Amino acid sequence: MPDVILKGKAFKFGDNVSTDLIIPGRYAHLRSNLPQLAKHVMEDADPTFVEKVKPGDFIIAGKNFGLGSSREHAPLLIKMAGVSAILAKSVARIFFRNAVNQGLPVLICDTDQIDAGDEMEVNLANGVVADLTKGIQLSFSKIPQVMLDILSEGGLIPYISKYGDFKL
Repeated sequence: MPDVILKGKAFKFGDNVSTDLIIPGRYAHLRSNLPQLAKHVMEDADPTFVEKVKPGDFIIAGKNFGLGSSREHAPLLIKMAGVSAILAKSVARIFFRNAVNQGLPVLICDTDQIDAGDEMEVNLANGVVADLTKGIQLSFSKIPQVMLDILSEGGLIPYISKYGDFKL
């Protein structure tokens, strides 16, 4: 896989961002209308998030991002809002798996030095995060090739549709 470079602005959140903060339960009635539901992503954490986020931007978080329910909608709707990746100190295991299945990279790294509004560049293949605003580089663990392949196809379903099963 060639280097995949993601570029965008940082939107910073703290620790313990639950799936209820990602997509508030009061909008559960919109589950059959995902584009409408996506208009409420991160609303309770930042009411202006959807108005400000642009395609390619990043969610930057602390520890335990995505805790709570196992809603597959949470990472899907983050992706639909335009976020290209999530960088966090740690994430809930089920959220991580759901995000990969939906084609949304979740990168584990130290996010303390990244501030809201920083311009970011992420190289998925080599594990480097560049904070272009501050001129610093961070690293994250190498993503296994099968996960890179799933992400490059846009998620698990497109991957299986194309390849029929995992090519290990």
